[in-house]
Amino acid sequence: SQDPNIQNIPIKTDLGRAIRNAFVAEKEFRLVAIDYSQIELRVAAILSQDEKLIDIFKSGGDVHSATASFVFGVPPNQVDHEMRRKAKVINFGILYGMGVNALKVNLGTSREEAQQFLASYFNTFTTLAGYLDKVKAEAARKGYTETLFGRKRYFEGLKSSLPFVRAAAERMAINAPIQGTATADIIKLAMVKIDDYIQKEKLEKEVRMLLQVHDELVFEIKENKIKEVVPHIKKIMESILSKEQ
Repeated sequence: SQDPNIQNIPIKTDLGRAIRNAFVAEKEFRLVAIDYSQIELRVAAILSQDEKLIDIFKSGGDVHSATASFVFGVPPNQVDHEMRRKAKVINFGILYGMGVNALKVNLGTSREEAQQFLASYFNTFTTLAGYLDKVKAEAARKGYTETLFGRKRYFEGLKSSLPFVRAAAERMAINAPIQGTATADIIKLAMVKIDDYIQKEKLEKEVRMLLQVHDELVFEIKENKIKEVVPHIKKIMESILSKEQ
């Protein structure tokens, strides 16, 4: 998705932002985007049942700042912008099976420092570390992984005699239950329930579900219906998983 990036509409430059002005809603409608907050990390907390990660979300804290506090051994009020940035790279890198070398490149640091960050992270979130190891081991044994809802994804590359093919399959296998649960299962179930709500309330002419972009849903909603409809959509999206799950 680079050189050139043809999957995303540019936003970082003035010209890129100008291109976004080409996307307009029909007259008397507004484009409304609603996305999940850090859904993959939340799903990782649910699947792994890591108490420290769960507590961060339950307390309403910023997960990247809290992670930085743990990893760098500083009080939360001493976490600076650079520490948070590194923690964010580590948080998402872990979910994608990122190893020391990839972490080194993404952090712009030495291999030794990347190794230290990784060790500190797994010493902090020990249950998450155990869960990821378990997923990797089970994928190697079974040849597939499962999402929270039981959807399977098979990985032929796990049997490959080529180390780089096998390593790539292992990284995908680690991520598949998390990403699959989050941006496939949960959001698709949300879309079905939102569609049910639209039809039940006979809102087809006022509310249009246009697009899913990863963890985001984009709607075209009539201006005089926004205040009424958006809270309902938000509630539906937030209630896909029960507390028991």
